[in-house]
Amino acid sequence: MARKDGWSAKKWYTVVAPEMFGNSVVGETPADHPKKLIGRTIEMTLGELTNDYSKQHAKLIFKINDVDGNTARTKLVGHRVTRDYLRSLVKRRTSKIDAVVDVETNDGYGLRVKLSCFTVKRAKKSHIRDIRATMEKIVKNRAKELSFNQYIQEIVLGKLASDIYRHAKTIYPLRRVEVNKTEVRKEPA
Repeated sequence: MARKDGWSAKKWYTVVAPEMFGNSVVGETPADHPKKLIGRTIEMTLGELTNDYSKQHAKLIFKINDVDGNTARTKLVGHRVTRDYLRSLVKRRTSKIDAVVDVETNDGYGLRVKLSCFTVKRAKKSHIRDIRATMEKIVKNRAKELSFNQYIQEIVLGKLASDIYRHAKTIYPLRRVEVNKTEVRKEPA
């Protein structure tokens, strides 16, 4: 009895990033039926996507949501900063101020945004409370003003972090602000 080889029945599909990243090619994946591609997640660094290798610490997570011929289209489901990069930012005798904020963009996407501020020296509890409040206020206000695509681009390109840095450094001297992670929690119906 002849055994059928599973690989010979599979076809390769080109995986494409969402429009906000210029529909650039993310990679290729095999499948024996296009329906089996839907729901697969692909992870890649921002440096690989933009050819800017100073952004190797940011990972983007895409999920395949549509197959058209040999092309698998994706949507962004989140991003995160690598652990080794975050660990490199932590120093002795300084404070790390974390915040987790649930926001909704003006086009109806619900996101969970996780951020960290790193101070120059150890901060007092009152400074930490004020910086966290400032972080939350800026993140929520920017989400109300922007669409999902604009908001994600501000996060990925570092504009949101620099806005927070500019406002929070007046409370206490900061060394760095990072948006550690974003997760898409809800999509508009």
